[in-house]
Amino acid sequence: MKRSLVIGCAAVALAAGCGTASAQSKFDIIMGGDAFFQGAYVDQDRDEGLRSTEFANRFRLNITPTAKADNGLEYGARLRVRASSGTRNTDNDRAFIFVNGSFGTVQAGVINNLADEYGIISPNVDGISGSPDGWFANYYASSDRRGIEAPLPYVVGNLRTLESGDASTKFIYLTPSFAGFQLGASYTPMFGSSNTGINRVKNTTGYRDLGEVQATYKGEFSGFGIEASAAYAFAKADAGFEDLSSVHAGANVSFAGFKFGGSYAFSGDSGYATGHTGVRDNQVWIVGANYTLGPILLAATYTDARGSNVAFGAATAAEDSRAHIYQAGVTYTVAPGLTTGLEYSYVDNKSAGLNNDANIVLWDTRFAF
Repeated sequence: MKRSLVIGCAAVALAAGCGTASAQSKFDIIMGGDAFFQGAYVDQDRDEGLRSTEFANRFRLNITPTAKADNGLEYGARLRVRASSGTRNTDNDRAFIFVNGSFGTVQAGVINNLADEYGIISPNVDGISGSPDGWFANYYASSDRRGIEAPLPYVVGNLRTLESGDASTKFIYLTPSFAGFQLGASYTPMFGSSNTGINRVKNTTGYRDLGEVQATYKGEFSGFGIEASAAYAFAKADAGFEDLSSVHAGANVSFAGFKFGGSYAFSGDSGYATGHTGVRDNQVWIVGANYTLGPILLAATYTDARGSNVAFGAATAAEDSRAHIYQAGVTYTVAPGLTTGLEYSYVDNKSAGLNNDANIVLWDTRFAF
């Protein structure tokens, strides 16, 4: 579904306005992306002053120029532009260069961490909210009009290693795949610093010198497909906060249209204020299954999440939360690249000593090209 535009020497010469393009090698520009439109109905405990319906949409465009040298070295870059903010501004969450060769793969720039890019989680309601840590949580209100706070556990949006979705500037190395196994390592100097942002200040509320290592496996035996991963992330936090230490493991098995599996992540008191009391360790586990029958995908997922309900600095029971999330959905492929689906999520959440349960019905139609 991706459109490849091959730009040769003549095109480069036209763009440059000179006759030196003959020295250039041909390169491909691969363009692709996706867009969705969603409608949601929410019935929630703490909903004073809140409407029950809402729409959302997003458009993403991937631009990937690539070239290949005579010795087989592949190199290029990738940019992913998003129209996703509520202010109609566009941004990017991928902007990196890469090199692929017999030595493996190197990626450098703005990209998510290893676990988010390559880690395995339980099968999910794919194509509806995207994943168990997908869009249903965006419709869940963490506070009502009175400002009474009762958010979901922070790990609901971090099913893999904690902060794996951070698209800061980083360096990633992946080994070649051997018999289905692949190893990877990454380094991020400063959490939250990306593109041309340069931040060398040590005393800040957040993580620095963030590293991650991960092993993945994908294979097939007698019609059974197996995929698994295990990762460990670590980082320094400044005085007054706990360092980041997070592990994640997940595995799926597929056969004859069925896929079943689960994953678990434990991050302890990562990011908590030193001397914290009354806040459980960050941890989340999920289990799920889906079944594909022609153009129809049926799926169900259970998530158990607990720990801090804030991103950083939890100190007392006011930041403690525990959620059980039950999801089921169906997706129908209308045509190649075009799907529509319906998902139901029941959220049983107790946060800061308050119950904040919710029923969320989400309709999602998306186009991928």
